[in-house]
Amino acid sequence: MKIDIITLFPELISGYFEDSIMKRAAQNGLVSVSLHQLRDFAYDKHRQVDDTPYGGGSGMLLRVDVLGNAVEYVKSLGDGNSKVIYLSPQGKKLTNTVAREFSEQNHMILVCGRYEGVDQRFIDIYVDYEISIGDYILSGGELAAAVFTEVVSRFIPGVIGSEESVASDSFENSRLKYPQYTRPREYLGNQVPDVLLSGNHEEIKKWREAESEKATKTKRGDLI
Repeated sequence: MKIDIITLFPELISGYFEDSIMKRAAQNGLVSVSLHQLRDFAYDKHRQVDDTPYGGGSGMLLRVDVLGNAVEYVKSLGDGNSKVIYLSPQGKKLTNTVAREFSEQNHMILVCGRYEGVDQRFIDIYVDYEISIGDYILSGGELAAAVFTEVVSRFIPGVIGSEESVASDSFENSRLKYPQYTRPREYLGNQVPDVLLSGNHEEIKKWREAESEKATKTKRGDLI
């Protein structure tokens, strides 16, 4: 999978893709992430990318011509079937189900907004999907782009060492993950549940299913 991210602040997230899971995914040829500075696609010597909104109002908007220039260039680097995603609080909420669908794409272009947003014509002409990572506001789309990239990448075979680990994560099958324990067996009077020490895999499986159900009802009843 190839992911291109268009942003005014590539340095905010460049390090995120140079370590841990995303670094290994790149080294193994599973995911390629490239960052593009939006100002490189401006038309004037001052590299202006924004302007005041027609009709008045506070703040600045990213210009449709600059964004369009950037997207057209990045599309030329793909296979002709690129999908443009604008990270926006008005978009469809990112979930495991949504991420799994995007993991089947070959090339995605993520556009990070800034200031008061983007000219609506950019969305109308170029954007295939608007995606939100939650009902709150960030100063820009960079963190959302990093979150989107990792969440989607986890569903690409080989990115996570154990596919079983992905299958048992929270939100799979609309349930939260069961509690987990490791050494020491006792800490400040708190013991590891006996069933996990029993070696009885059938009983352990039943316990985990029951605990998963209980955690979901207690913490996220809306999932049931």
